[in-house]
Amino acid sequence: MLLMFSFILFAQEEKSEAVFFAAIKMKSKEYKENTNFVKAQYYYRQKKWNSVLFYAMKQLNGNTNQEIADYCHFFRGFAFMHLHLYKQAKEEFNLVSNKFQFYELSQYKLGQAMTELREFKESLAILKEIENLGDKIPASIDVINLTVDIGLCYLFLKEFEKSEDYFLRSIALAERGTNLKMLFSCYNDIANLYYEQYLDAKAIPYFEKAYQIAKRIDGGIGISSRETAAQNMAVVEENRFNYKAALKYLKERYKLKDSMNNQNKIWETAQIEKKFAIKQKQKQLDLLAAEKQLRETERNSLLFSSGLLVMLLGTGVYFYRQKVKTNKIILEQKAVLDDLNATKDKLFSIVSHDLRSSVNALKSSNSKLQNSLATKNYEALDTQLITNNAIATGAYNLLDNLLNWALLQTQQSFFYQESGHLQTLVKHVTFNYEPIMLNKSITFKQLIPASVFVFVDGDSFKIILRNLLDNAIKFCPENGNVSIYTRATEDGFSHLVIEDTGTGMTESKRQELLAPTVLLSKKGKEEGVGTGLGMQLCKSLIQKNGGQFDIETKLNQGTKMIVMLPIAK
Repeated sequence: MLLMFSFILFAQEEKSEAVFFAAIKMKSKEYKENTNFVKAQYYYRQKKWNSVLFYAMKQLNGNTNQEIADYCHFFRGFAFMHLHLYKQAKEEFNLVSNKFQFYELSQYKLGQAMTELREFKESLAILKEIENLGDKIPASIDVINLTVDIGLCYLFLKEFEKSEDYFLRSIALAERGTNLKMLFSCYNDIANLYYEQYLDAKAIPYFEKAYQIAKRIDGGIGISSRETAAQNMAVVEENRFNYKAALKYLKERYKLKDSMNNQNKIWETAQIEKKFAIKQKQKQLDLLAAEKQLRETERNSLLFSSGLLVMLLGTGVYFYRQKVKTNKIILEQKAVLDDLNATKDKLFSIVSHDLRSSVNALKSSNSKLQNSLATKNYEALDTQLITNNAIATGAYNLLDNLLNWALLQTQQSFFYQESGHLQTLVKHVTFNYEPIMLNKSITFKQLIPASVFVFVDGDSFKIILRNLLDNAIKFCPENGNVSIYTRATEDGFSHLVIEDTGTGMTESKRQELLAPTVLLSKKGKEEGVGTGLGMQLCKSLIQKNGGQFDIETKLNQGTKMIVMLPIAK
């Protein structure tokens, strides 16, 4: 009877599985990025159960989606059922969550697995819960199968009256449809129920009905059903002592069995022929594949050789161009270095000459100073002291510029920008120059508004202003004017102007001073050659403060040195 139950379990799934197949095909499109899930559902529909178990487990190992996990546990449970591993099937079905779309179908299969494990009471409880759904039983569950399964559970529990009730219900449902295999099974179930209770009078009509139905079933399952029905009728007639009829049914059974064996042999022969044909075709395909691979190897070798040759040529051209480019850079750097070395040598020569001239002048002035002291010529003494002070100040400024230039070039100078009050910074510098301008009868005006704040490094700004103010005084004649003021702008910079009424300069001289290179320059009165170091130091420090520098001048009409500094926010 358990063998017959297994036949019912797996032979009557066509109707319910169509609904499930349609659903899992849609889910495979929804979760197409989960390749293991897609493969598991594909092999499920192909009924390749070992592949189903493998890919479903791979998906579960890396899965975080509950819905996919439910499908995979269901796939594995169903596969274990078909492999007759009912304990493992039970474990998998128990892992399906109650949010699963086909949760009732999963419970139904769990009940069937428990029946195979002879856990009839537990199975019956699950199947009855599904039956209680009434009209809400999902389409994926065949009602006739459910009714038969409940009847079988009652049968194995020896509750024959309840089993009879469910079997009669299943017959009534099966007779309404066209599924002969199901109707045959239902007749057999009720007949076996009665036969189990020695109610031959009730059992025999159903055995006969099952026998008549089996004759109408087509295919191999029909032959198997007729064989089962013939065997049952043989046993029935033997129990009624009708040996002639029993012998007739036995002969029919053996004949059907031989027919089934012949069909199996024919099928096996066809399978062997099919395998042979496949092997022959595979040999042809292997030969074609070998020829194709040989041609591809030849082609790839040719392409590889061509590519290698092109790569070698390209590499040679690249390195040649790199060598030419490197040589060009080296030549350019050599030319710049030569210019810098020439400028450096000339700079050192002129600085040393200026310092020597200052020392000699100071030495000569000191001799005159001693003579004035000896003769008590106080007027000449006063003049010599002023001259000595001017010579010492010039030498000091030259050395100071040289030191600051060296610190700037070696990046050793301290530099920190902050908000500075422009008027105060200017006053700190101009205070030391007011006596010099007074001695030269220069009128000085400082017109910086008290509201202006600039973002600068205070020390470097004082160096800039000192050099520009020193130049303005130097080139301004006696009784001339020097002014420091700001211009109103809207570009985020404060334009500080140091203006003098001195000799001015030509446009070429202006361009020379604004050039970024370290150039030597002529002094305004052509009495010698200057280093140009102070101007270059100013430009470098202005640039480091994030500012800009410009000159407005005309020959014999004075000069405006313009320093543009960022306004403090």
